[in-house]
Amino acid sequence: MASLLEQLRQVTTVVADTGDIQAIEKFTPRDATTNPSLITAAAQMPQYQSIVDETLLKAKADAGAGASDKDIANLAFNRLAVSFGHKILGIVPGRVSTEVDARLSYDTEATIATAHNLIEQYRQLGITPERVLIKIASTWEGIKAAEVLEKEGIHCNLTLLFGLHQAIACAEAGVTLISPFVGRILDWYKKDTGREDYLPQEDPGVLSVTQIYNYYKKFGYHTEVMGASFRNIGEITELAGCDLLTISPQLLAQLESTEGDLPRKLDPAKAATMDIEKIPMDEATFRAMHDRDRMAKEKLDEGIKGFSKALETLEDFLATRLAQLSNGAKMVTHARDDLFKAYDLDGDGFITREEWMGTDAVFDALDSDHDGKLTPAEIGAGLGGTFQLA
Repeated sequence: MASLLEQLRQVTTVVADTGDIQAIEKFTPRDATTNPSLITAAAQMPQYQSIVDETLLKAKADAGAGASDKDIANLAFNRLAVSFGHKILGIVPGRVSTEVDARLSYDTEATIATAHNLIEQYRQLGITPERVLIKIASTWEGIKAAEVLEKEGIHCNLTLLFGLHQAIACAEAGVTLISPFVGRILDWYKKDTGREDYLPQEDPGVLSVTQIYNYYKKFGYHTEVMGASFRNIGEITELAGCDLLTISPQLLAQLESTEGDLPRKLDPAKAATMDIEKIPMDEATFRAMHDRDRMAKEKLDEGIKGFSKALETLEDFLATRLAQLSNGAKMVTHARDDLFKAYDLDGDGFITREEWMGTDAVFDALDSDHDGKLTPAEIGAGLGGTFQLA
């Protein structure tokens, strides 16, 4: 019998949620996605150190003699994202998502300018805009930036999406793709209700993506739905038939090693027959619905803060690595210590999922005993070296 992964690929495009090029080579997805916390993890693996070092030294040369290590690290971030994206596009046949600085999530013009810069860097490497998705948070300002970019032929992936109002606004803006966060929705409901377990078909994240998918297909929107941020393979199998699903290497491996029937759960033909009310969307409606949706409001705010923190952690790592290069160091030294301290907000020696607030794929990959907490040893093992707190 075919594995669940083989069957899933027959009805859904599978995307690798990882910056690890070796994992992408193993699972051969059509598309891939990356962001600061994925890059931070990959950048500290020995096999990718040359990419980091080359990017940093080039950024230092371009920044000029008066630039600080922090300024150079900031310049290097976008270049590093493009460098990893370029490597990934040498493996996958489709597209790579590259994230705009989450600190710009409420600034339409700055988001547009950053997207232009990223696309130009890809052009210089011979990559056309059709192979790149600019990843933007689903704020009203981010959606408006995406609307402008889409009209220019720059395709966008709207992330941190938790509510139907965000999804409708994205579709009406002509966005190429959205990434609703299944697992983070489940996390919120577990914490809010005190309920520990949900069956896959009752999972609030699964129900949210199903509602969005059916709404899009009912009203003929061309925006693709890519479910993201999964906690278990049950969430994934319940969304079989979704346009795309972005899945961590850990869960891809589980799907690959599991056999059984995988019926299609989401189907455009079925959605077309459903009785669904169309909701006209403008800024006032968007903001009113957002204010009423406590989960979406809290998770969007938390996600922007988390992605911003992940970027700041990456910039700190890059500044540290640049200082090491300037002093003649050939290997990454205590950056893992700094990474752990940056996320262990309460100093208890563990990093919880709420503290991490970076990408779920990295957390899941590092959490080797699946207890929902990261230890220094797990981070050290996951990043390819011994980890000791200073």
